[in-house]
Amino acid sequence: MQPIPRRDFIRFSSQAAIMMIMPSSLKQFSKNNIMTSNKTFDVIIVGGSYAGLAAAMALGRAMKNVLIIDNGKPCNRQTPHSHNFLTNDGKKPAEIAAIASLQVSRYDTVKFFTGTAIEGNKTETGFQIKVATGEIFETKKIIFATGIKDLLPAIDGLPECWGISVIHCPYCHGYEVRHQKTGILGNGDTGFEFTRLISNWTKDLTLYSNGKAGFTSIQREKLQKHEVNIEEKEIQRLVHNEGHLREIIFKDGTSATLNALYAPGPFEQHCKIPQQMGCGLTEEGYIGIDQFYETNIKGIFAVGDNAAKMRTVANAVAMGTSAGMMISKKMIIDSF
Repeated sequence: MQPIPRRDFIRFSSQAAIMMIMPSSLKQFSKNNIMTSNKTFDVIIVGGSYAGLAAAMALGRAMKNVLIIDNGKPCNRQTPHSHNFLTNDGKKPAEIAAIASLQVSRYDTVKFFTGTAIEGNKTETGFQIKVATGEIFETKKIIFATGIKDLLPAIDGLPECWGISVIHCPYCHGYEVRHQKTGILGNGDTGFEFTRLISNWTKDLTLYSNGKAGFTSIQREKLQKHEVNIEEKEIQRLVHNEGHLREIIFKDGTSATLNALYAPGPFEQHCKIPQQMGCGLTEEGYIGIDQFYETNIKGIFAVGDNAAKMRTVANAVAMGTSAGMMISKKMIIDSF
């Protein structure tokens, strides 16, 4: 078998990644991935990345019947390496997900469905989840681990660089571009505050406002004091090599060389089903949850990026594990 290039590897779902990493262990995974006539589960998890898989493992170890519905398109599929996760620092996200999927699949009560959930409804005994193929699954509890969708600026070349050299989190990517020529795409208070943070990783900073800058005189003075350049030209496109940034081209025809660009920006919920079912959002746009990860709709839970600002693999796993344990404990106690 010819090796698959890294840029293609990250496009595969976790199931395909397992085939490349651990082909000798596929038998158990395949068995669990084939749907039976059973359409009723204790818990349905919508979203099978880190948070969803961690919840499934905790529930599987409590012998609860679980269905994971996932379309194999995680938001970090372009990111070459994951960091700040003990024992897995520097691994490819797809590799971590593949190992996790394999381990979760060993629990006989956990099943996988590759597809997209499109609708959710309340029933007398719990909930229903409908998928794009038309199948409907019944459950007592739902966990949404569906993540968020970044709303990227309309700049040519930026989507191709997203997660590689156009980044959003210094704790995830900052060390790899430390001391390099770095830009920040931002304006106003948000741009100023983010620049303050990034100054820890590099002093070679330029703040690109992509139009007239809206900084106060105090903010401008502070930026000048720390030798942060402010560039107000409008950006036309990014020049890159397979996602690795080389230049910013401005609309006036001029350009600037750059190694990395931080682009903090708005987002929306990747899956609209929680809101359609009545789950409330916080002011920042995350699904509102309590200390037990339960939403305002009893029996519906949310874990991972869709409910927390800390966008790390480690945090997603922690939330998923805790939620799975709490949900199973409540189900066990309630049925005693």
